[in-house]
Amino acid sequence: MSRSSVSLTVQTMGSHADRLPDETLLAGLGAGDADLAVAFVRRFQRVVYGVALTVTRDPVTAEDVAQQAFEQAWRHAQVYDSRRGSVRAWLTTIAHNLAIDVLRARTSAPVDPAELPALLTAVTETPERVAVARDSAAGLRRALAQLPGAQARAVAMAGIYGMTARQIAVTEDIPLGTAKTRIRDGMLKLRAALLPEDADDE
Repeated sequence: MSRSSVSLTVQTMGSHADRLPDETLLAGLGAGDADLAVAFVRRFQRVVYGVALTVTRDPVTAEDVAQQAFEQAWRHAQVYDSRRGSVRAWLTTIAHNLAIDVLRARTSAPVDPAELPALLTAVTETPERVAVARDSAAGLRRALAQLPGAQARAVAMAGIYGMTARQIAVTEDIPLGTAKTRIRDGMLKLRAALLPEDADDE
């Protein structure tokens, strides 16, 4: 077979794969079909990179996230359920979540203690109570410092970085129930320290 005929065969295969449904390409990716995997990446690489870049705002990081997204799609292709959304939506969700995780992992700058009162919003019911908390930044710093280290970390991750209990559980390598308990107990202790009248009422 001549070189020109080989080239024509490859182009024909690529052209055929490019016309296949998204679900077929994903199944091929999961099964290790090289042609379908290439077609899958070619079809979605721009949108996946775009999502990653929008979140991270860094081209190099976005490329890394996009690669991780395709790797995750390859590993979990078998669990994709078309009833829960399109392949495009599934893949872009993976990319978005990975990009968010990267940002959170790289956030190491200390947070201004004046912003910590926002932590109390989860346990204060009225604007008046929120105002009291905002006026007590120094007291909140002291109260947070008095918490056990594990509780303080859980409260900070939930209140400052917006992490869910499940993400905190993974980060701290603890059961989900333990993460939820640490967040709840820590927040209650902060409220008792800053709003003692509530503690008296309970």
